[in-house]
Amino acid sequence: MSAIVDGILTAPPVLVYVLVVALVFAEDALFVGFVIPGETAAILAGVDASRGHVALWGVALGVVLAAIAGDSVGYEIGRTIGPRVLDRRLLRRHRGRLAAAQDFLARRGGWAVFLGRFIAFFRAVMPALAGTARMPYRRFLLFNALGGLVWGLGSVGLGYGAGSSYRAVEHTVGRGAALVAATAVVLGVLLWRVREHRVRQGAD
Repeated sequence: MSAIVDGILTAPPVLVYVLVVALVFAEDALFVGFVIPGETAAILAGVDASRGHVALWGVALGVVLAAIAGDSVGYEIGRTIGPRVLDRRLLRRHRGRLAAAQDFLARRGGWAVFLGRFIAFFRAVMPALAGTARMPYRRFLLFNALGGLVWGLGSVGLGYGAGSSYRAVEHTVGRGAALVAATAVVLGVLLWRVREHRVRQGAD
């Protein structure tokens, strides 16, 4: 982990962009979010931007697009290969968490895709599970894009705000991600309530 931290903070700017985008993409597309620290890379990209080493808008855009693209690849693999993708050796020792992710997806549907973005293991497997479950791609893409946007901007922004205190952020990232997810869910519920209220008024 320290090698990745030092690499992102000291590499030439172009290499920082490439490394961060690759880590975030691989975390989502290859089902190894509990091995490859995509979230840590996104936060450190924000730290780098706070130091003027890279452009904030550049790393934020790269992280968001890599997150959405990585999830889309994971979804397509799950849709094409099906349950076989879940029998990979890397996932065999995580059967309990995998079952929890499947149950969460069955209960919450698209919102599971969105909220799964903020939990490392779920972030890695949820796209493939959605593809295996044959969730319509348009629905998946909607929640995937929303989650990628909130998570990407939140992670990079967290690093940017922390600046040189990134070591402390590493220990609180789980709490920060949870707060971002909770805020997004509350806003989503409020918007849904407002929309329902307007529909009812129109019907009257």
